Amino acid sequence: MKNNATRMSVRTQAGTLYMTRLALLIAIIFLMAFTPLGYLRTPGLSITFLTVPVAVGAVTLGPSGGAACGMAFGITSLIQCLGGGGMGAVLLGINPAGMAFTCIVPRVLEGWISGLIFRAVRRISENRACMAASLACPFLNTLLFMTSLVLFFYPTEYVRSLAGGMGTENPFAFAAAFVGVQGVIEACVCFVAAGAVSRAVLPAFRRA
Repeated sequence: MKNNATRMSVRTQAGTLYMTRLALLIAIIFLMAFTPLGYLRTPGLSITFLTVPVAVGAVTLGPSGGAACGMAFGITSLIQCLGGGGMGAVLLGINPAGMAFTCIVPRVLEGWISGLIFRAVRRISENRACMAASLACPFLNTLLFMTSLVLFFYPTEYVRSLAGGMGTENPFAFAAAFVGVQGVIEACVCFVAAGAVSRAVLPAFRRA
């Protein structure tokens, strides 16, 4: 009985610690999303740094933690569409359900898959696993978000006009042109920042 009680106490403490760390990362995501920390906005680009805490969550808290952080990222994106102007607000008006899916589901998947990648590569090297997950997260964000955007919105007149302005009628060429430099910058920032933070935090989490 005493051993069972001890095991239950350890599990409870581990669960509480997990939820505390997850809540902290989600708070960081919301803070970044609604301050200049989360985005670099220029006249032609809106570069997000929110993949950094998502990648850190995927590495330190596993696939489920990465998915939860990705959901927080997606919810902030949807809130910004609801409260702002620009392309997101226009697409939300065209297809609310499609835009909600595009904002949230790809971000959940990016965090979950990045956590799975970390676990798989960790068998070879933990440092390499941190870097692999930190690179996969922004790549998946771009790939899954643009795939969803094209599936739901490419047939619309609004997106077709954007594609025409870029000199293409091919959805794949439109996606590549649309993300272009933005995707490369996001990947580089997340690879460096999330990789460094994850490698620094993991030993501390083990000691806690």
